[in-house]
Amino acid sequence: MSNLLGEPPETLLPEDPGASRISAGEPARDVAATVPESTLAWALLAAEALAGGSDVEGYAYARTSYHRSLDLLRRNGWKGHGPVPWGHEPNRGFLRSLAVLADGSERLGDEVEAHRCREFLRESSPEAYAILVG
Repeated sequence: MSNLLGEPPETLLPEDPGASRISAGEPARDVAATVPESTLAWALLAAEALAGGSDVEGYAYARTSYHRSLDLLRRNGWKGHGPVPWGHEPNRGFLRSLAVLADGSERLGDEVEAHRCREFLRESSPEAYAILVG
């Protein structure tokens, strides 16, 4: 059965305000501290914390990135579902936030939230899911 109403249009976020600083090699922690609206900085900071075994901190950073991302998505026309393509680089902070929030949730034993985040990621961008989750 096909959806007769079709898919909503792709959501394309504006450039992340911390992306250029991150690309230049500035640590995600410094970018998040000075540009807190950078969802990419928070997502990368979460990944770093989780990689270092700081599960609670990683989860908190991921949750920050996720909630800031949802606000940003809504301000840019997203209606709660629909494609958020990985190929549009400014979307990657949001997509990464879903992946690291899933990992952080899993590490804290919240399997339901981990599954929800991975499904949300898969539905938003199958390409991001393949790259970030496998």
